[in-house]
Amino acid sequence: MRILLVEDDPTVADALSLIVRSAGSIVDQVGTGEEAIDLTKHYDYDAVILDLMLPDIEGYEVVRRMRAGKIDTPVVILSGLSRPQAKVKGLGAGADDFITKPFDRSELLARMQAVVRRSRGLGQPKLCIGDLEINLDTKEVAVAGKPVHLTSKEYAMLEVLALRKGFVLTKEAFLSHLYGGMDEPEIKIIDVFICKIRKKLAEVGLDNLIETVWGRGYLIRDGGRVAPAPVQPEPVLDRRELSGSAARQAVC
Repeated sequence: MRILLVEDDPTVADALSLIVRSAGSIVDQVGTGEEAIDLTKHYDYDAVILDLMLPDIEGYEVVRRMRAGKIDTPVVILSGLSRPQAKVKGLGAGADDFITKPFDRSELLARMQAVVRRSRGLGQPKLCIGDLEINLDTKEVAVAGKPVHLTSKEYAMLEVLALRKGFVLTKEAFLSHLYGGMDEPEIKIIDVFICKIRKKLAEVGLDNLIETVWGRGYLIRDGGRVAPAPVQPEPVLDRRELSGSAARQAVC
């Protein structure tokens, strides 16, 4: 997942970024509300973690302007304000969840993943496309019960393709999702990752899950079934090769 972290305190921002990255997500950090609004207009984030007390505008206003601009990215407000009125105001502005500081690390990750699942129409942490199963919490992948071992970058690509099933993702979008504009390699690395993912899926019987849209990028459609094993025809017995009791048993 790719997360936007909006926090003006560098120490808090670095600590939060470390927590979110430990769960395998890409994190972009900004310290103002205006920067946050601008980035959500140009990038497709899976979620926004938002502080309320920002130096330019309040977090409430950030959420209101996102929703007014038809940006439906899930927003988790993370604030030291514990008054019920603050929570009501944040949720009323369009936030998806409200967590008060201090917070538990595992709770933050669990609730962040929950709002992402809900935004994708998933009630459970497992995302299934045919025989492909992705556990969004544990980052595990299986095909018809057989585990598929992916690197962190390979998993991130497969996850984003699955979450955006039916939509074409460009190579530029993959680069942005994987590296967040930091030390991006050449764009051909995306083709290399896709090739490796396809090979690992094929090893467990799943071919043609990821489609190439020439000149545009890659996508996953509905389907993703393992092809059944071919049925071997029964051997045809030649009676002339049988004799005695063996022939009589074969006839019966």
